[in-house]
Amino acid sequence: MITIEQLETYSQQNPQEVLIVKARDNQEEIEIMIFKGFSSNLSGATEFDPDLPMLSSTAEILTIDRLVSPYNPINPNYIQGNLTPSEFLNLSQK
Repeated sequence: MITIEQLETYSQQNPQEVLIVKARDNQEEIEIMIFKGFSSNLSGATEFDPDLPMLSSTAEILTIDRLVSPYNPINPNYIQGNLTPSEFLNLSQK
C-alpha cells in the first residue's frame, strides 16, 4: 500500500513530474494533484493547514498518473497513466 506522504516525497525528489492520484475516501471518488511535495484536492476544497491529512487513514489510492511538469490541463503530457499503487511502488524503488 502506498500513502500520500510517500507520493509527496517522490514528487519532491522528481520535480520534473506532476502526479495525479485517484482515490476513494468515505465512498467518494477524489482526484489529487501532487507537485514538488505539495498536494491539492482537484475534486473539492483543499485544507489550508498542510499538516492535516489529504486522505483519511481508510482511504484507498486507486491509480496514479505521472505527467511532465509544468502541468497543462488542456494538453497534459503523460509519462505513464493509470498505474496501480503497486506498479508505482515498483517503479519508484528503482
